Amino acid sequence: MNIFEKLKRGEVKLYQLDKILGYKKATEVRRKFLEEKLNIKFNHIDKYSISEENVKKNIENMIGAIQIPLGVAGPIKVNGEYAKGLFYIPLATTEGALVASVNRGCSIVTKCGGTTVRVVEDKMTRAPCLKTKSIVDALKVRDWILENFDKIKEVAESTTRHGKLIKIDPIPIVGRNLYPRFVYTTGDAMGMNMVTIATEEACKFIEEELNKKGIYVKVVSISGNACVDKKPAGMNVVNGRGKSVVAEIYLEGEEVEKYLKTSPEAIAEVNRLKNYIGSAIANSMGFNAHYANIVGAIFLATGQDEAHIVEGSLGITMAEVEGDKLYFSVTLPDLPLATIGGGTSVETQREALEIMGCYGSNKVMKFAEIVASAVLAGELSLLGALASGHLGKAHKELGR
Repeated sequence: MNIFEKLKRGEVKLYQLDKILGYKKATEVRRKFLEEKLNIKFNHIDKYSISEENVKKNIENMIGAIQIPLGVAGPIKVNGEYAKGLFYIPLATTEGALVASVNRGCSIVTKCGGTTVRVVEDKMTRAPCLKTKSIVDALKVRDWILENFDKIKEVAESTTRHGKLIKIDPIPIVGRNLYPRFVYTTGDAMGMNMVTIATEEACKFIEEELNKKGIYVKVVSISGNACVDKKPAGMNVVNGRGKSVVAEIYLEGEEVEKYLKTSPEAIAEVNRLKNYIGSAIANSMGFNAHYANIVGAIFLATGQDEAHIVEGSLGITMAEVEGDKLYFSVTLPDLPLATIGGGTSVETQREALEIMGCYGSNKVMKFAEIVASAVLAGELSLLGALASGHLGKAHKELGR
């Protein structure tokens, strides 16, 4: 009986094919099985240049690859601590007008001297849920964790060469349960797997030591959602997660009028009434116009965890008139980024990182500064289009 018959009979599962046939052949067999079973023909998802062996750690039950159009915006001038000079921005998207809008912003920013950008925080978090028998015990556990931080740090860091536990804070208590937020630096890796493994080891140590003292504590879940991973959360806006970055620029009034066809006052008004008041009335945690557009397109292009786009969408845009100038800035408190590991090693994603000179070790801070600068360019372009009344026209011409 051939492999297709065994699949049809349920004697072999799709996920078992990798061990039976090897990853490359299994990918082909799964694809052909689905074509026959669903009576469809895959004319495109079987055409790709990435190596099946290289991505087997990134995906299961592979059948091919999805191609997302990749555009480039720029160059944009960046005056960062790590990124200095002109950079092109790879953007993977199917949204018409997005690349054109970011490209316009890059051009304006560059003509006006470039962005000033800094990474202000660097951290990755994991917050388990610990259960005790009472609020009295919960307080004892919290105090013990704070008093024994150095021992916990040693245990956590024993699992990793690159991760450093810098604090455990905050430690909220709900009823008899604790949610200690373990905060790490993770080098050039985004670090979620790294900090999960480290926190797991630390929690075993906490359980063992406290149980010896007659204080019951149990790890209910290594993630208690106070991390906060892949969800919009005020905690991440305030405390930051991943890379927290601020990019800013001053524009002369005549530059705003020449390049954006509007005025500093009009842009400041749109920002106030749209990004502040409109976001407030919607109870939004993103006081910005479209961070997710730029963050998402860069993340997809460069192999970042796409679920972290929801975190990258958080942040605050400022637009203030100072004399005849416009002060414009973007604050992104929560950008989980990597230049090594994860999806960054997939061949096409690696090439996208190489466009910015950001693939490999000691590049993640540079990457963060470039991403924030691109977000500023996209945000400035959109607010300018809204203030001048040109948004609908641009989408008619480019997006339809």
